[in-house]
Formats: sequence, C-alpha cells, structure tokens
Amino acid sequence: MHSPSEYLEALIQELGKLPGIGSKSASRAAFHILEMNETSVNRLLGTITALRDNVRECTICGGISDTDICSICSNTARNRRIICVVEDKKSVLTIEKTGTFNGLYHILGGVISPLDGIGPENIRFSELRRRCESEDIEEVIMATNPTIEGDATVLYCVKLLKPLNIKVMRLARGLPVGADIDFTDIATISKSMSERHEV
Repeated sequence: MHSPSEYLEALIQELGKLPGIGSKSASRAAFHILEMNETSVNRLLGTITALRDNVRECTICGGISDTDICSICSNTARNRRIICVVEDKKSVLTIEKTGTFNGLYHILGGVISPLDGIGPENIRFSELRRRCESEDIEEVIMATNPTIEGDATVLYCVKLLKPLNIKVMRLARGLPVGADIDFTDIATISKSMSERHEV
C-alpha cells in the first residue's frame, strides 16, 4: 500500500522529466495539483488526453495541427512563395508571435549533426525540396539556431536548392551565437527576420 508521500513523489518525478522543469518547479506544480478540486483535475487530465488524441503533424509543413493540414498551410492569405525553415515545431509558434512573417513554414525536425549520427537523410530535406519544386517557391528563409549544427544545415540547404534557382536567406546575426530561437525575445527575432541576408 502506497503512502500519500509516495504518490506525491511519483508525480514530482514525472513532472521533473518535462523540459525546463527543475525539481523545485516540479514540486510546486505537484503540490498545486494536490490542492486542486476534482473538477479542475479532471479538466486538466481531459485536456492532456485530448491533446494526445487529436493533435497531429501537418502533412505539408510537419507542424502541429488538429487536422491533416494546419491552419497556416491552408491559409490562402499568406505569402505562398516564401518558406521559413525551422528546426522544430516550437520555433513556428515563437516566430508567429512576432507578427513579422506572413509566409509558410517547413519543420526539419532537427539539424545536421554528424557527432550525434544525424545526417541530411535523417531530417525533412527531401520534403523541402519537393515543396520547392512543386509550390513555385521563390525564397527560403533559414531560421535554424546560430550554432555549428545550424550553420551546417544552412549550407546543405543552399547546396540542395541552388539548382532550383531559389534564393536562400539567413536570419541576421541579431541572434547571439549558440542561442535558441525558442528562448529569444520577440524584438530580437523580429529584427533578425527583417534584416535577413542571402546566403
């Protein structure tokens, strides 16, 4: 038979596995959940279950969506000649918050990192090339993080798209080297986007 403290400790351990959640934050969240009424707990559980059951990957850009095609890819008001290429799904939400980009997105699902055994074939480069060939794309903005791996990914993309006569742009270096786009302030991202340069 478990004691209440064992159940609480189990919850703290699970919450502590979430990215960006340390042991203190996990403990605070666990105690908060413990003090929630039954209705609130059930609503939280229902929301998590609904998220897992209904959110999927957009079949075009690879982003998150409630349907096969996300709201960005299906929005005809967006500039369909520009694609912003990002490493992960979170980066789309970060850039969208700036309100400075009105094109489409493509989520690579990672960056080239030979030390980690990740080559071009392990991320969504072939899908990007197919989109550029079939969707009349004029410009691709590389919004990978300013790291060695991010730079290597940009160079590979230039090589991949050069035969298609597509302009490949890079975010301006307003982003500090080694920074993560997901944790960069909106003003910096906006400036980097507006001052992007051709690679």
